[in-house]
Amino acid sequence: MMANAVQKVVVGVDGSECGQEALTWARQYVEAVGGQLRAVTAWHYPPLPTGPSMVPPSDYDPEGTAHTIMAGATAGVDDAAAIERDVIEGNPAAVLIEESRDADLLVVGTRGHGGFTGMLLGSVSAHCVHHAHCPVVVVRQ
Repeated sequence: MMANAVQKVVVGVDGSECGQEALTWARQYVEAVGGQLRAVTAWHYPPLPTGPSMVPPSDYDPEGTAHTIMAGATAGVDDAAAIERDVIEGNPAAVLIEESRDADLLVVGTRGHGGFTGMLLGSVSAHCVHHAHCPVVVVRQ
């Protein structure tokens, strides 16, 4: 990276407490170094077992939920902070890894909503640490 280049920082936003901590850390980092912040929320249709009892409810809307998560997570962000917000269809780990191609730094929380509460690192953050195309900061709560 050139000395005067603006750093592009991508942060994963998933509505969890850890995700909110990651967003806060990324905002503070960008303010300190004068970078550009891009908040990303990923959504996808989870695989559903087949059968009549497994039909999703009529109001099932993972994309709408992702937009709500992004709006809620970034509601307190001052517009002067110049944060770019994007909601992208795809597996969260794959989306963040793809976003890392053009980033100088990827920021994620230690854990999201899923998995086992005793785990120190969630599956998305672990996948990002191993496969991202830029350095990764994992923010603990």
